[in-house]
Order: sequence, then structure tokens, then C-alpha cells
Amino acid sequence: MNSSGSRSALVVLGAAALLAASVTVPQAAAAGRTSTALTWYDATAETVATAGAPTQVTNSRTWAISWLAAARATRSVPTGVERDTYQEAALAAAVHRALVTLVPSRREQLDATFGETLDALPDGPAEQRGVAAGERQADLVLGSRESDGLDPASVNAPYPVPPAAPGVWQPTPSAYAPATQYGNRLAEPFVLTTQSQFRLGPPPALETRRYAADLAEVRTYGAADSAARSAQQTQTATFWLGSSLTLYTEPLCVALSRSSEGAAGQARLVALFHVALVDTQIATSDSKYAYGRWRPVTAIRTGAIDPDPGWTPLHNTPAHPDYPSGHTTYSGAAGTVLSALAGPRTAPFTLTSPTAPGVTRTYTAWQQLSDENVDARVFSGIHTRSADEAGITLGSRVARYVLDNSGRLLASP
Repeated sequence: MNSSGSRSALVVLGAAALLAASVTVPQAAAAGRTSTALTWYDATAETVATAGAPTQVTNSRTWAISWLAAARATRSVPTGVERDTYQEAALAAAVHRALVTLVPSRREQLDATFGETLDALPDGPAEQRGVAAGERQADLVLGSRESDGLDPASVNAPYPVPPAAPGVWQPTPSAYAPATQYGNRLAEPFVLTTQSQFRLGPPPALETRRYAADLAEVRTYGAADSAARSAQQTQTATFWLGSSLTLYTEPLCVALSRSSEGAAGQARLVALFHVALVDTQIATSDSKYAYGRWRPVTAIRTGAIDPDPGWTPLHNTPAHPDYPSGHTTYSGAAGTVLSALAGPRTAPFTLTSPTAPGVTRTYTAWQQLSDENVDARVFSGIHTRSADEAGITLGSRVARYVLDNSGRLLASP
């Protein structure tokens, strides 16, 4: 397949259920073959899609560990060996070693891909030393992240729900499920000095005009039976409903496939993206549970402003507090990293969504994805605009901090 063809990238769907989604992107080629970085990008995506954890941040951790090891292993090249061969071998070995350790059920498939990668590289000292470097860095990163609190049980640590009161989060219909992701705020970040380093200021007070405007907007546009929400707005809500890890796997792949960087630069892009996203999810849960703000459905059904006990959102409300929106913190961080490392604009690319079958959207700037995410959560009836906008702010702050400290992060031990 040449550079004008298409390729399939398997991506993750949902925090509770994982499945593969086929998407089409431009293919990058190197010396007549798919680049090593793209090969292992697809291998990581397929591994997470088919055998990943039920918690999104745990899968983000898998990406971050694997590609951080690759970025460290490819950062410098010993004298006397061929650079490209060394770096490609190091990248493949680092990602392979991390993935087979974290997801051992995929060893057979990963071993086969690893063998194909090495078969395509010239035998000799560059390949051998690259493999050794990649495996060493994978072992070091894996060791440094042991017991970091990002396993599924720790992520969903029990949250003692406070007594019902105005503004206080309570389990939401229809499932009235226990709170999720509380344990994220206790996990060890990759770069942040503390989980609360970028904790947001409080959400709008219940007596403010901003709060009233937020509630009125989501009541009008986010209702299941809304007459004000257009068909295009409903499509936006449905398109961005799935997990953020799923929805951003493809844009990152687009940036990677269009990168003019070699293996080291490509590994750095993926590593910084996913490290920033792990730390963003930790920071998100810190702010969410620091304020414990009730969801729109609770506020509209039981609040003091024109309560409507029968009001129902377009989409089911996730089981954690409103402020900030996790989707938009992810989007804010992702957009910041992509804009910094791939430029704010790119040639048009198409994106599909597992939650909106048959719908294809076209984008030319990463900011467009964030703008749609902000609107989508309001149109779904599951977040206020204040929570969405605060999420963009938080994600952007965390990502900028990760980028500013990338030298320290990428330095090999």
C-alpha cells in the first residue's frame, strides 16, 4: 500500500467496554514501508482495544509507559552505529517490552509484529544495541510506575457520597450508580508535583447569574425532548459521546502520520501526548471531587430554580461530579500538545465516531475538536458550559506544564 492509500487503526471504545473501530487516515511511508512508529502505534491501539482495562486512565497509562520508554530510548544514539536503524529498533523494543508486560495476553501478536520489525532492519550492532536500549528503558519506566494507583480497582476507589444538599453531587438517573474515578485524584502523576497542582477555582455559586444561565442553557438544549436543539447539535452531542481516548486516537495518528520527524521525534510526540493525558485525568478528578458539584439532571429536578422532576437529558449522565468536564479537560490537553508539536492547523482530515455510525466530520485545526467537545456536553444534557470551559482551561494548563518539563521527563535514568 503506498502513501495515498488507507490504513486501519484499532481504537478503544468506552471506559466500561472496549471494542475496535476501523478508521481511515493517510499512510506515512518510510523507504517504501510503513514507518516503525506507525506500526507500533497501531500495535498499541490494537492491544488496548482488544485487551485493555475497563478504566480509561489505566489504558492511557499503558500508552504513556510504552511510548515514554520509546522516547527515552531513541533520544540519543551511541557513536559508531547507524542512527535510523538504532532508533527504530529501540522504539520497537521499548513499546514491545512494555506492552507484553502490561498486557501479556497479547504476547503472541506483539511478538509477531516485533519479529517483522526486526526482519525489516539491517542486522548488526545498531539493531542489537537499539533493542537493548529499548528494553532497558521499558523496564526502568515500568519499575518507576509500579503501584502508582492507576489500576482499575484504585481508580474506582469507593467515594462516600455526602448528604443531599443544594449543589452537592448525588448519584444520577437512570442507574444511580456509585461514583467512579474518585481514586484518580490519589494516583501518582508522571510530571505534576501534586495531584492538586492545577486545581481549579470553584464553580459558579448557585445564586449567581452565570449559574442560572448555565442551567437554563442545558435545560433548554440538553433535554431528551428538546425542541430547541437542532439536528446538527444532536449529531455533535452523539459524535463526541464515546471515550476521549477512543476519539483522540485517530487525530494523534493523523499528526504522527504527517510528522516529518524521525523515530525519536515521533516517539516524543506520542509519549508527551499520553503523559499529559494521564496527568490531566488525575488533575480532573482532583478538581471534580474537591468541589463535588451536582450534575444538571439533579439541579434541574431538585434545585430551587423552577424544578422539573421529569426532566431527562439526551444522554445518560456519567457517575461523577459535573465540574470540570472530563471530556473537555482531555480535549484541552490533547489540543495543546498537538498544537505545540504538530502546529495548530493541519491539512483536512476526517474523523469518525463509534457512537455516531455513518457520520464523518472533517477538521483542519485541533481547536475545532475542543470547540465541539464544549458544545457536545451541553447538548447531551450532562454538563454545564462552565464545567466544559473550565475543563479546557485545566487540560491546557496541565499539558503546558508537561511540555515545559519535557526535558526532565525524557531524560534517561
